[in-house]
Amino acid sequence: MKKIEIFTSDLDTVIDSYVAMGKTTYKVALDDLYPLINRFEAQRKLQDKKFYKRLQTDIVGGCIMPPITIAFIDKEENNLSEVSDFENFINRNLEFGYILDGMQRLNTLKSASEDEDFDYNRIAYLNIIVANNQDKLLYRMITLNNGQKPMTPRHQIEILTSEMFDFNNLKNISVQTEKSRAEKSIRGSFNLGDISRGYLAFLTNNVNNENNKIIDEKMDEILVTRILDNRESTQELSFQKILKLIDKLSEDTEIKQWFGVNNNLIGFCVGIKNSYDNLKHITPEEFLSSIIIFDKAFNSINASKVNLGKYRRQLSNEFIKEYEKLSIMDEDELIEHFMEVTS
Repeated sequence: MKKIEIFTSDLDTVIDSYVAMGKTTYKVALDDLYPLINRFEAQRKLQDKKFYKRLQTDIVGGCIMPPITIAFIDKEENNLSEVSDFENFINRNLEFGYILDGMQRLNTLKSASEDEDFDYNRIAYLNIIVANNQDKLLYRMITLNNGQKPMTPRHQIEILTSEMFDFNNLKNISVQTEKSRAEKSIRGSFNLGDISRGYLAFLTNNVNNENNKIIDEKMDEILVTRILDNRESTQELSFQKILKLIDKLSEDTEIKQWFGVNNNLIGFCVGIKNSYDNLKHITPEEFLSSIIIFDKAFNSINASKVNLGKYRRQLSNEFIKEYEKLSIMDEDELIEHFMEVTS
């Protein structure tokens, strides 16, 4: 009985090696592939398990794990261009394979298998390379993994913001990149970078994602953890709906200017996750009245004693999050509430 099924195979003429795509089960991955993780000396060491805790949970929940890359040395240089020949070779030589990419995933799969809800019959997808010497495998691994500097989470979110969201359908606000603004600035337009920071706040459920006192690499780790930990909350409300609500409210010029303050926008993007149902039908006139009171209360904060940007993010988040309760307060009541929140 074959343990691995091959879909297609072809010759990589750069490294003169056969490459195929296939699949197996989690059971075979654990029984036959997991023991291979220490065979290739060029591999990375296992990372801290906390970075893969979310993947472990997702595997048990039924996610499709990214493909694992297995490599084999074929010193006899068999012709493996036919799927059947490739499949036979792999299944005969499975114990001699190397895990070229996916060691962390297999280790996480092993941890996930300890859960009582783990399904051994789910599919694990595979990329497979057969070369006639180890040098070619190392070459391919280097070109795959080190061809460019990995994008930071922040950079990835900036790209997602520009590519995923349709700003053309917004009626009252326009969004510009720094490049397009330099070519032709649209009066009152929002910076794409500000929208991206709002999206990051939405994904992390946190208004404080900027901290120059933390080393960039560590800050990236913190951001990834925040995003993964808040995945379920972001599934309940899409950021596109938030953009549409901001656009609707920005029919009023003063509200548009209020959102133009990036710290207000960030606070709104986090707080709205708790109050969208209360705010989705509000009129611009009603919202304007409430943020006028908010700004009056906020202006009572002694600017010489605090970081105003940080406080504006926190308090605009608090105000929108508890909008139903706080929007009916007068200025003094709101000041007292802010005093309690910030004490």
